[in-house]
Amino acid sequence: MYNVNYVFAVEEVHYRCKLPGCDNGTFSVPWLNVSSPDPDDEGIRQCRRYEQLGSCQQPVFGSRVEPCTEWVYEDPHSFMAEFGLACEEWKRALVGTAHIFGNMLGLLVQGQISDRYGRKTAAVFAGTLGGVLGLAKSCASEYWTYVVLETLEAAVGDALSPMFMLSIEIVEKEKAILYQMILLNVATCGLIILPFISWALPYWRHFLRFIYAPALILLTYSFFLDESIRWLFSKGKKDRGIQIIEKIAKRNDVAIDRQILNKLDYVEEDDSSNLNDWKLLLKTFKSRIMMQRFLVCMVWWFTITLINYGMMISSVSFGGNKYVNFALLMLMDIPANVFYWLALSKYRRKMPLLTSFLVGGVFCVSQPFVPEEYAWAGLTLLMAFEMLATFSYNIVYMYTSELFPTYTRNSLVALCSSVGRVGALLAPQAPLLVNI
Repeated sequence: MYNVNYVFAVEEVHYRCKLPGCDNGTFSVPWLNVSSPDPDDEGIRQCRRYEQLGSCQQPVFGSRVEPCTEWVYEDPHSFMAEFGLACEEWKRALVGTAHIFGNMLGLLVQGQISDRYGRKTAAVFAGTLGGVLGLAKSCASEYWTYVVLETLEAAVGDALSPMFMLSIEIVEKEKAILYQMILLNVATCGLIILPFISWALPYWRHFLRFIYAPALILLTYSFFLDESIRWLFSKGKKDRGIQIIEKIAKRNDVAIDRQILNKLDYVEEDDSSNLNDWKLLLKTFKSRIMMQRFLVCMVWWFTITLINYGMMISSVSFGGNKYVNFALLMLMDIPANVFYWLALSKYRRKMPLLTSFLVGGVFCVSQPFVPEEYAWAGLTLLMAFEMLATFSYNIVYMYTSELFPTYTRNSLVALCSSVGRVGALLAPQAPLLVNI
């Protein structure tokens, strides 16, 4: 949930310039409802003229105006009101960009921690720290402090990447896609619930505390999670890996010969056990095929993150109830996840990915040309586009994780995702184009 918290915590709020001598500081304009005996009352006419100047200017003397210095907000307890962001829309958009920038840097750090210390350690560390920093963020009293905490929380508090790696490495390959589909639907349920939490808790500080506090429970995962067997074997921790295999066998009432287990070994593509993590990355990039794969993956990630984050951020600007709009858009991810599982169970990765990108692109480009009187058709195209975008995102995540060797898999997936997040960095800024 908290990976897109800024969509609701830092949402847009209407404001206007406070007009001296004309209003009492409430957002509604009192003089518009005044039943004056004289409709041409000079005071009312002057106040109406002042109002037409806009939200960022105020009258001084006669016809001269200057920038407004005091504003009235529709919601006086909103993020924008408490930090005084009127006429500085870029600061509101910067929060989302700061989060994604932190996430981009954090993927590099998380990849290294995950490959060096294990998926479990990285997931527990990041998840717990994310909860702590999120709660600290909810107590921020100054705008730039909030932006710094937002960046730090995204950089070191996102457990998604190591948890994903642990999830797909702890089940057999034939069932990895099914298991991933289940996990994706659970994540989608979190996104569907998110807007209704914001609806029920409109004050942004209470909203943040409600969604971040449960993350502290992740600290207890250190007692319940098992480490990735493949990672343990790749790091030479064979005995610990065998213990987990025996634990799994016992829970499933399967008898395994200990001598067979002792013969298990991790097969290296070559002698990489004596190299540190950075040398492993450099060794991987010396391969022409691996470098080609990495460049292609960057294009995938740039495109798909721009699309997905852009859709989530823009959904609250559509007509109607913004909370319902966001939930409906996220609801489309469930059939996309199921479709993803069915498609990849029958077909390989490449054709479904190409098809979803191309068809989704046609839907996206076509939507703005739908006449306004056929709004339902435009909405249908938008929902279909969202479904295909999620479908593409799922394949990109799975496909990328399968293209690189195990000993640098998490680092390279994190690197592809991190570089590709440049697209996501642009997404929060896109709504500013509406003013242009």
